[in-house]
Amino acid sequence: MNKKQNLQQTAPETTPPLLTTLARGASSALAVQILNAALNYGFQVFLAQTIGATEYGVYEYATTLATFLAFPASLGFPTTVLRFIPEYIIKQDWAHLKGIVRGSWLQTLIASLIISCISTGVLLWLEVYYKLENTIALIIGVWGVPFLAIAILQQQMARGLHRIILALAPYMVVYPILFMFITMLWSVGHSLTSYNVLFCSILSLLIVTVGQLILLRLSFPREINYVKSSYALGQWWKVALVVIFLDGSNVILNQADTLMIGGMLGVKAVGVYGAAFKTSLWVNLLLTSINSIAAPMFASLYVKGDMVGLQKLVSTSVKWMFFPALTVGLGMIIFAEPILRMFGEEFVSAKFVLIALILGQLVNVGAGSVGYLLQMTGHQNQCAVVVGISALVNIVLNLIGIRTLGILGAALATAFSMMLWNLWLHRLVVKHLGIRPSIVAALLTPCMNR
Repeated sequence: MNKKQNLQQTAPETTPPLLTTLARGASSALAVQILNAALNYGFQVFLAQTIGATEYGVYEYATTLATFLAFPASLGFPTTVLRFIPEYIIKQDWAHLKGIVRGSWLQTLIASLIISCISTGVLLWLEVYYKLENTIALIIGVWGVPFLAIAILQQQMARGLHRIILALAPYMVVYPILFMFITMLWSVGHSLTSYNVLFCSILSLLIVTVGQLILLRLSFPREINYVKSSYALGQWWKVALVVIFLDGSNVILNQADTLMIGGMLGVKAVGVYGAAFKTSLWVNLLLTSINSIAAPMFASLYVKGDMVGLQKLVSTSVKWMFFPALTVGLGMIIFAEPILRMFGEEFVSAKFVLIALILGQLVNVGAGSVGYLLQMTGHQNQCAVVVGISALVNIVLNLIGIRTLGILGAALATAFSMMLWNLWLHRLVVKHLGIRPSIVAALLTPCMNR
């Protein structure tokens, strides 16, 4: 059966429950993410005001480096388990379900420890031969990589089980609260620096990761306790190897600007840019929330061949997330200066940086869930090519932009790269799936059906 025939099918019995599940799950995810954003944003403002732009920049640079390394350390398994867990549950393939859970966790832990050791050696070598600054902070940061990599993996496992609160709450609610509590407790008897803030962050992450692992083990179907693990390593690695490249490219798109600013302009510029970047993320809050629920649904619908249900799900979700994002984005553009002033007077200079990043995020939201649609339906190879090329474009544009316009050049490069890969992936979704995921298509579809 071809795609056009699939699109002509009707699935009245499946679509409403899916939309209800999406609405309930997205509401829960949004509540968690709003709380997370408020906690993190408030704490970032507190840190910037307390330790100043330079020390805040050191902290931001170290955490960005750790995040950058955590994705290759995860070996592509987070997206792989998100794709295969729903499939194995539908097929009641408990042996392979147990195998992918156990195997991905152990391989991620080993790889992340190796990366932390190698990174520590490289940083010490750079300090001796190239007089690298802030080496201690960066080393502390890279030893957060194992916890970040495991956190990313466990979050996607919980998403694959449709346990959205378990996926999001530990790291988006419990972690920031614990981080703030430990940091403020430390500040009672000590002055805050980037070093002890990083240490408090890693300690909090360790506690939360262990707690989520215990709860996650109780959430899997009981049947996996009575079977022997089965490993489809060839099938998993076929997906994971592509995803490693894809995730690496995504990390470059999201982190290269900050790392390059640190290398070319210094840590103070990183702090100022980081404040604007974190503020711009409010625009895509709903996109992140809805994707956290919708991604495994994309995989399930595609496996069932329900393309009508998939189009309905995609069109509904993009409507739900675009208009709130547009409202938030316009509001932040209008009040850019007062918002940035909360971090400190020296952060107001990032006003136009914030505006450029907001415009890029609006295109990101308006294009729809294009990346997950391709990855969850077996088109990860095409997705990887697009994101990889966009990452290279991002690096080149950042080199040019930072040299000529400073942090504004980085923001323009990042916004353009974001627009490029979203529009390109949108074209591939239409070509390969026959699905139209953008807000424009969602608004025009009712008119075309009249």
